[in-house]
Amino acid sequence: MTILRKQTSPRMSQVVVHGDTVYLAGQVPDDFTAPVAEQTRQVLSRIDRLLGEVGSERSKILSAQVWLADIGDFDAMNEIWEAWVDHDSPPARATCAVVLAHPAIRVEVIVVAAL
Repeated sequence: MTILRKQTSPRMSQVVVHGDTVYLAGQVPDDFTAPVAEQTRQVLSRIDRLLGEVGSERSKILSAQVWLADIGDFDAMNEIWEAWVDHDSPPARATCAVVLAHPAIRVEVIVVAAL
């Protein structure tokens, strides 16, 4: 079975498609100085764009992992998430507090979707 990798670097691929499944790398915001709500908007926009590049969309997200630098940001992140997520097809989701790769990143999201 063919594996498609997009936006690759020596470290990783931003998108991997295997069969009918799309795997995204952890998506972080462009603006690390923004508050968590804006960082969340940026991350979700990136997810929309990457899924669209391979013919998928948010209604086809199977699972999501949301990583927060501070679990105190949970409500602010969820406000943006809940406005964005497909209400007819919400994914399985887990959220946890973690130490992220850069101290100014407040949120990172990983998704697995169907084509």
